Amino acid sequence: MPDLEVSDRVLTIPNALSILRLLGVPLFLWLVLGPEEDGWALLVLAVSGFTDWADGQIARRMNQTTRLGQMLDPVADRLYIFATVLGLALRDIIPWWLAIALPLRDLLLTFTLPALHRRGFNALPVHFLGKSATFCLLYAFPLLLLGDGDSTLNLLARVFGWAFAIWGTALYYWAGALYFAQLRHLIQTVKPVGEPGGS
Repeated sequence: MPDLEVSDRVLTIPNALSILRLLGVPLFLWLVLGPEEDGWALLVLAVSGFTDWADGQIARRMNQTTRLGQMLDPVADRLYIFATVLGLALRDIIPWWLAIALPLRDLLLTFTLPALHRRGFNALPVHFLGKSATFCLLYAFPLLLLGDGDSTLNLLARVFGWAFAIWGTALYYWAGALYFAQLRHLIQTVKPVGEPGGS
């Protein structure tokens, strides 16, 4: 398979879909915390999930992979996770320890950025474990939102939602540990830009 060509283009279909996903974040929060229209909030999450899948497919098939898209996609994922845990915690659907634990991991990872930038990298490649963790969490939170009630359907949604949430949180931190291991290897093998032997 040929190497994926990454361009500096801005106006592409995948980038437009990523921006659409980002615009859905404040809409989702308003629906959850304002009128508490959970059905519409779930629809926003569903549309976000579809556009997340679609922008990746289109980027690969139409050769529209861009540096902007590579930045926007994980940012949108993180913002949806943050917005969802915030909304669910404020609604008392999930405990605050979980709402704090997930953004905390991302906050810790931001402290690695200077070391990456000094070596000419913007980010490390996303690995399968990280994608699996995000997948679990993006399934968990809609189910937990759907589980806010007393019916049998609500109960089933809560059970499956918590299963995804617990497994996803564990994978999220495991992926973070692997990221730190990758960073340590990079620091040991790649000299900072501008130093003798650096790029």
